[in-house]
Amino acid sequence: MTDKANEQKVNWEANVYDQSMSFVSQYGEDLVRWLQPKSGENIIDFGCGTGDLAAQIATYGSEVIGVDISPEMVERARMKYPTLRFECADGMQWRSEQSYDAVFSNAALHWMKDPESAISSMIRGLRPGGRLVVEFGGYRNVATIIEAVQETMHRNGRDEAFVMPWYFPTIGEYAKLLEVYGMEVRSANLFERPTRLENGEEGMKGWLEMFGTAMFPQASESEVRQWMSEAVENLKQTPLYDNGLWTADYWRLRVVAVKR
Repeated sequence: MTDKANEQKVNWEANVYDQSMSFVSQYGEDLVRWLQPKSGENIIDFGCGTGDLAAQIATYGSEVIGVDISPEMVERARMKYPTLRFECADGMQWRSEQSYDAVFSNAALHWMKDPESAISSMIRGLRPGGRLVVEFGGYRNVATIIEAVQETMHRNGRDEAFVMPWYFPTIGEYAKLLEVYGMEVRSANLFERPTRLENGEEGMKGWLEMFGTAMFPQASESEVRQWMSEAVENLKQTPLYDNGLWTADYWRLRVVAVKR
């Protein structure tokens, strides 16, 4: 899920996302266990993507509503899981018509550069005692990739075209915000998660095509192709590349909190 500005910067090809970025949902399966969904609970999957984790939560007997700003993602989620409810909405402005017992979010909140609006939106309908279980990019996430892109743009004399599209907070930053909005943080962990990219030699190119273009939203198509190609070559000189295989330098922030 993204805000409206960022949503226009990313080419959300839902079919490609399912095929090439399946690790996003696979890693999220562990987060579902932290959520501990229960039969009869109302749960929001905030930034649900193509719906895989919402569907997994529903197997526990919970009533799930998946929310995502991308029409392509929501359309695919509805196609894959027609018995579940999915809403297309801006995460900065979404409001539920009903209260709920828990909010779950995997790999989405780093797209929301106004974290206070995202937190307010997520917890507005959360019942007192309800829980928030989230995981997203934290401090130092994809730092090597970002640096390679910035170096590429600098060599091409286009430093001004770089935009930081993500919000990667420290534990302290995010925990403080949650507390301001009436949440009691029960656990918060920032951990390294080197993530093998799919499609072998083409893995980093695919990652940049899916997510990385958000770093230069005003670039022309020819500039995008050139900069991505150069960045990939730069990254081949880093530990992220090994004999035709690519790893993304992910750092994840996982937080569990309860509404006072």
